[in-house]
Amino acid sequence: MPEKRVKLVIGNWKMHGNRAVNAALLDALVAAGKHLPAQVRVGVCVPFPYLGQAQSALECGPVAWGVQDLSGNAADKGAFTGEVSATMAVDFGATLALAGHSERRNLCGETDGHVVDKARCALEWGLTPVVCVGETLEDREAGRTEDVIGTQLAALLEAFDVAALRQMVFAYEPVWAIGTGKSASAQQAQDVHAFLRARLREKDASLAGISLLYGGSVKPGNAAELFGQPDIDGGLIGGAALVADDFIAICHAAGGA
Repeated sequence: MPEKRVKLVIGNWKMHGNRAVNAALLDALVAAGKHLPAQVRVGVCVPFPYLGQAQSALECGPVAWGVQDLSGNAADKGAFTGEVSATMAVDFGATLALAGHSERRNLCGETDGHVVDKARCALEWGLTPVVCVGETLEDREAGRTEDVIGTQLAALLEAFDVAALRQMVFAYEPVWAIGTGKSASAQQAQDVHAFLRARLREKDASLAGISLLYGGSVKPGNAAELFGQPDIDGGLIGGAALVADDFIAICHAAGGA
């Protein structure tokens, strides 16, 4: 029998929003909450200043909330200007934490080592790390997709034991498809997800049950085809997560896959 995997759709708001815009979006998610597919976990990762707003709006419903980044410093407090600790996120009821998003890797110089540290801090304080991996267009065109993604994944497989890895979620986000409007084809995405699942299974058979998400210009129009692939368990949604109707439609697509 195939392993039963959790379906998950997470909205990544990135550096978008203000109190009024957020309120309208969160209200729409709350209103849709009782109609969301029961078999799909739904969450949003919001900018740090709006964690309290997300908590106030969502804490009595089915939609989880989390952060887009956190400090990889093991200390839960200290002289680390500008950093936000896992304990601070948990204090606002967060349960999700992105780690290794391509924009953090490319714009902020985060390395695989930084991603490991951030995932470790998230786990230590009970957050679910959503670890992102992905290749650039140059990598893909040079035939290096599996080499790049394999190296990114290997850093986690070497740093954590099986019990810790089973608490993670992985998201494949081709850098060339993020914010460009150009999504990987369903087959391209499936091929990479199958590769990731095979590598996880090599580490331990139980890791084949980890949820693998696709992120990269997912829209209501392509969500069903993407989520219908055998190794894609949901999505990490960027731009479409800022439009309530689109995000809710994507959640329903995951429920029908």
